[in-house]
Amino acid sequence: MKSTFAMLALTTALTLPGIATARPVTMTTTLTNYGGDGAYLALYVTDPQGAYAGSLWMAGGKSKYYKHLTDWYRFTGGNTSQINGITGASVGAGRTLEITLDLADALFDAGYTLHIDAAVEDMRDSPNEVAVPLTTQGAGTPVKGRRYVADFSYGM
Repeated sequence: MKSTFAMLALTTALTLPGIATARPVTMTTTLTNYGGDGAYLALYVTDPQGAYAGSLWMAGGKSKYYKHLTDWYRFTGGNTSQINGITGASVGAGRTLEITLDLADALFDAGYTLHIDAAVEDMRDSPNEVAVPLTTQGAGTPVKGRRYVADFSYGM
């Protein structure tokens, strides 16, 4: 049910005006063994001008910790309506989060960027842990994170 709602939200929230088609995109985020509690991750997209375009997924369910996902929080003001229906559990150290969502074709090769903010209790926050342009050519290419993400990739 959750993934169906998430796909519907993404195809409506992250499509450009007009007729748009979408494709399933699998995003894989593997965390390092950082030795702490589970990480909260916010996956979101910015447009070619750097403005917030929408949230894709939130790993971690307690909204009181969302303020530690500082870039996502700055864009959204912590508004939980941005992530209703697209949340899951936090991700443990050394574990992998794999999600498949429908993303509008118009997001690819058009200057949009996928971002991941990360936060771990009693450890440093990591805004913009990963920032990767959404391109068809970049699919399948692992990207290293700054602190908690060992690697991130997406496949179509």
